[in-house]
Formats: sequence, C-alpha cells, structure tokens
Amino acid sequence: MQDLNPQQREALLHVNSPLLVFAGAGSGKTRVIAHKFSYLSKAKKIPANSILTVTFTNKAAHEMRLRIQDLLGKDINGAWIGTFHSQCSRILRREIGALGYSQNFSIYDEDDQCTLIRHILKEFKIHEALYKGIITRIGILKSSLVSPEQFLASGDGFGFDEKLARVYVRYQDEMKRSNALDFDDLIMLTIRLFSEYPRILERYQQKLAYILVDEFQDTNFAQYQLLKLLASAHKKICVVGDDDQSIYRFRGATVSNILNFKRDFPDARLIKLEQNYRSTQHILKVSGAVIAKNPQRQAKKLWTERGSGEKVHFCWFRTCEEEARCVAGAIKQYFLKGTYNYRDFAVFYRVHLQSRALEDAMRDEGVPYRVLGGISFYQRKEIKDVIAYMRLLCNRGDNVSFRRVINVPHRGIGPAALNRIEQDARKKFLPLFDAAKAHLKSDHLPLPVKARLAEFVKLIERLSSASYKSAADMIGSVYEKSGYVKILDEERAKNVEELISSAEGMDAGHFLDRVSLMTSLDDTCGHDCISLMTLHNAKGLEFPVVFIIGVEEGVLPYCKAMKNEEEIAEERRLLYVGMTRARDILWLTGAHKRRLYSKLQDQEPSRFLRDIPKEWCNWVDKIGGHHTVKVTAVQKEDKKPAGCFALYSAGCRVKHPAWGVGVVRDCYGDGDDQKVMVNFPNFGIKRLAVRFANLEKI
Repeated sequence: MQDLNPQQREALLHVNSPLLVFAGAGSGKTRVIAHKFSYLSKAKKIPANSILTVTFTNKAAHEMRLRIQDLLGKDINGAWIGTFHSQCSRILRREIGALGYSQNFSIYDEDDQCTLIRHILKEFKIHEALYKGIITRIGILKSSLVSPEQFLASGDGFGFDEKLARVYVRYQDEMKRSNALDFDDLIMLTIRLFSEYPRILERYQQKLAYILVDEFQDTNFAQYQLLKLLASAHKKICVVGDDDQSIYRFRGATVSNILNFKRDFPDARLIKLEQNYRSTQHILKVSGAVIAKNPQRQAKKLWTERGSGEKVHFCWFRTCEEEARCVAGAIKQYFLKGTYNYRDFAVFYRVHLQSRALEDAMRDEGVPYRVLGGISFYQRKEIKDVIAYMRLLCNRGDNVSFRRVINVPHRGIGPAALNRIEQDARKKFLPLFDAAKAHLKSDHLPLPVKARLAEFVKLIERLSSASYKSAADMIGSVYEKSGYVKILDEERAKNVEELISSAEGMDAGHFLDRVSLMTSLDDTCGHDCISLMTLHNAKGLEFPVVFIIGVEEGVLPYCKAMKNEEEIAEERRLLYVGMTRARDILWLTGAHKRRLYSKLQDQEPSRFLRDIPKEWCNWVDKIGGHHTVKVTAVQKEDKKPAGCFALYSAGCRVKHPAWGVGVVRDCYGDGDDQKVMVNFPNFGIKRLAVRFANLEKI
C-alpha cells in the first residue's frame, strides 16, 4: 500500500460489496486494479485463477498481467486476465458444445466479416458498397442482444430494414455452417449459454469469486449483461472507469452503464480518484474546462503535484498544409534541443484523411513517423493467407478460409467450379470443403478441374492429419507444402518468417485465438518515430508532447456527429481524451482552409475552444488581417510559437565572415534566438547562435 494515495488505498481495501471507482485521466487506475488483485490474492487468500480481470485491449491485458506477476512475485499462467472477447472465447472453448457448435470454432475478425458480407450481398444482388454499414448495424444488434429471429419479429423495432434482416439471417446461417464466431458472437453466445444452462452459470459464478473491470465506461449493453450474470450471486465486483472518457458509442458502448451502476448494485460504494500523475496543471485546467461543459457527468477536479508546466498552445493557420508544416517543424526543433526523442511525440486527428498533409510535411522535414491504425502486421495479405490455411486445417467447416486459400497459390479452379460447389453446399447445408470432396465423386466437373481440386483436398487432409510440435511448426509446413513459399517476394517472405518466429512454443489453437483476437487498438509503435493516429486510437496511451490538429467546427466536433447533444457530448469527450494523453506539452491547432473529401472548405475554430479561459493558453492567429479567430476566449499575442518563424531552414546557404559559405544542416529556435548547425566544406560542422554568428543568407 505504500505506493498508493489515500483514495487508491480505500479502493484497494473495499472488498465486501460492489465498488465503483471513478478514475480520472492519469489517476493510476491500472495501479489500483493490479494492487487490488495482489491484495485479494495475498491478504484475502482468493486464488489467482479465481479473479476475473477484464481489460479492453490485449496490450493492456498483457501489461496488467506483467504488473500483477511482479507484485505477486510468481507466474499466474492460469489467471483470468484478458479482454471480454478472450475471456468469453476461453469459456466457449470448453462449453460451446451445449449450443450446437464444435469446440474448434474459428474466430472471424473484421476483415473476415467483410469478406463474408460482401459474398452475401453479391449473391442477393445488393450493392456491395453497403457492406461496412451493414457490418456496423449487425454489430449494434448483436451488442444489444438482438438475434436474427428477434430482429425479424420486431417489425419496425430496432430500426428494422428488410434488406438488413435478410442479410443478417443469412450471415448467421453462414457463420453456423462455418462453425465460426465473430467478436460480438463471443459475448452473445456466452450470455445465451449462461441463460439457457443455469448450472454452467453457477459453476463459473463459484469459480470466479471476484470480478475486476477496467475501462468500464466503454462496455456495451451485452458486456454489462455478462458482468451482471457473473456477479449476481456473490456481488463481489469492482469496476473502474471514467465517464469523461467514454468515446466508443459508434461501437455500441454506452456511458449509461457507469452512470447506472449504483442503480443495478444499490449497495455499491463510490470512490473518486482525482490526483493525476501524468499531466501538468495547465493541461489539466484546459482539458477540465472543456469537459466540464458536458451534461450528465460525475464532477471531478483533477490535480497534480507535477507543477504548472507550459501553457497550452493554440495556433490558427491559413491552410491545413501550413498547419502540417508547422507541426512537423516544431517537432524537429523540440527534438534538436535534445529533450525529447521522436517516440515522445504524437499527433492526433479526428479522421484518417487528415494524415495526408501531415505525412507530406513529415517527409519534407525528414523526420521518422508511423501511422497507427493503418494496415497492421496481421492484416497483411500474406499473413492472412497463411492463417487462413491454419484455420482450415483446424476447422474444415471454415468457409471464409476455404474461399481464401483454394486458389492461393493459383490452382486453376475457376469461378464455374466454385459456383457449383457453393450451390451444392447451400442445398445440402454442408461446409464448402465437404461439398468439394463430394464433387470428386460426381461427373459435374471437367476432369482437369477435378484433378486440381483433388490435389487441394489431399493437401488439406494431409496437413491437418499431421502432428506438429507447435504452431510455428504448422505454419512452416503450410508455407512450404502449399507452394506459397514459391510465390512471395523477399519482403513478404520475411513477414511470414516473422510470423513463424512469433508462434514458437504455442499450440495452434492458442496461437490462432491470440491472432484472431488482435484489434487495431493493440497496434503500437515501438520504434523511435513520431506516432500519427486518430483520437479514437489514442485511448490508453500517453506521450510527453501531443499535437491535436483540426480543432475546427465540422472536424472536431465532426460534421456527422452534430445531430444531437449526445453526439456533441461524445465529441467533447474525444477531445478531452486526446488532451489528457499529454504529459508536458500540448498543442491545439486548426486551419481556415481544409480539404475534406476532395473539397476545399472554409473552417471556423471549434466551439469547444470557447470554454477555455483565455489566460490559460498561448493563442496565436497566423492569418492576421485576412481572417480573425472567432473564439470568445482568443487573446492576440505577439509571442511567436516555436518553429513558426525561423530565419533559417535546413538546406539554405549562408555566408560566415571567417569560414565562408556553408549549408544549414539543422536549426531550432525562432528569430534572433535561433541556433543553427552549418556544414562549412573546409571547416566541418559548426553549431552557431544566429544572434552572434553574423551570418548572411545567400
């Protein structure tokens, strides 16, 4: 307890009734959960494998496990520490037979869902471009625990749409036929299992004697129902969250769960964590002023012992290109001063398309960067192909994987043959692999095609019946014997080799579960480069220096989220989450002209800026007489932000009275305070203060 403040200590010791911990940004909620786990295990003698600990990303779960192991001083391999989806997968791997599925079910990620939905839309002759919207709608229905049958029976309820209903019914039929589950199925089927089989529920209630939940504000209806089922017997549950950081409404998350916890658990104790260990006081004051305007929230006043720190910078530019150049230049100058490495910087934006101008500016400035939330390692084609082979070996009913690999590498089994197999499989309600085997005994296919199909079937049967020491062994065998090794270039081959390396020491089932349960939120940047990402991907991260670009009406708040106050409140929370990722320095920027969806638009500063008292920020209008920043709180200042008004720039030529002509290699600072590194051909590189160097620009 020596590392905990009084409120954290109070949260640790309260174990006899439900507990709701409102943990403000940076207030040490992970520390509380880890220490509480240790306290329950050591002081209360609850076995480590009887404490259900739920986090929202695999990365957070891994870090939580390491921290708890460090506190306990021992391995906790059997402990229930993971995401909602991994915990439910673990339960279903043991119990799903009761629901008519096999235990070797496949788990489909979003890419697999897209493939299946597009296949169904094509079959129904519905415009394929609708697939993403349909996936989102189906996800919302499932997170609301609405099955296809319930949706059909609802008529006009739940936003009923006849096309959606047809696709939803067919989608679930295909999933069942493939013995496959998507992420939402993992939760929904676990709840169905517990509801239909009370004895199974009772067994898990007894086994999981205490429940710890992180990021509770991001739970959806189904996830909360699952928690209530598991906690209904013993009421030993502690949930930790912050209603001010609920930003996943578009995924079905509902902030009302955290606000209604006291209603559902009347004996619950409420504790607030308000001491912030991350940010400076200026950052907390500015972000607090923004979030304070949201209605229906638990009031919190964050404070820190880190001191005031720099004022928050707000800069308004003519164009988004100018904004991007300034951000890239400022980052380089901070770096050259030697205080920060490139990994210490992050730039957040509302939508992915804002990254284009930023990436151009970063390349021009010559600074290393990485865009998070793009194509992750596990979404690369060669990786998805190899994993599809593995899934088909483990689950021959997996139709999505069958379709993916039957012609990878190319085998000459054409669309006509595949169409016959598809029709036969649908008619007899068979998996595609079984239908393909049946076609080998028929006369429906030309002999050359039948021979190629027979070769593929034998390959899968031979690979699936072989014994493997590990998942790495299986991948290596698939890679070589499928012929895939012969068609990859050097770079893609290295990616497959890296996959093999990552699978060492794991069995195939465990490896496939781990890979299938990875999401974009688990993507991290481990190299020394600047992180560029959307505000949604910034959740749970922190950086010494943060830039949030595009703080404008129609961008933040986003134009599609301005229909009602509830959506505006979520946009405000999104900005708050971004602001509170910053430890030392925070920049907010915007531009009068921004290209959005191929259209150049006039922009105004975000309404959220009006809530910031003018004395708490350095407000800079870079447009001058051309445009005025129309924010009530704006104060015009003469102070120039670092990196915006440099006399010299990298690459320009200068003349020194003693050393002659040289080329500027690097520079930082502004005006007369600027310092430069100049390469003089006959004298080498010199670091000079512009004020004293008597340089002449040529």
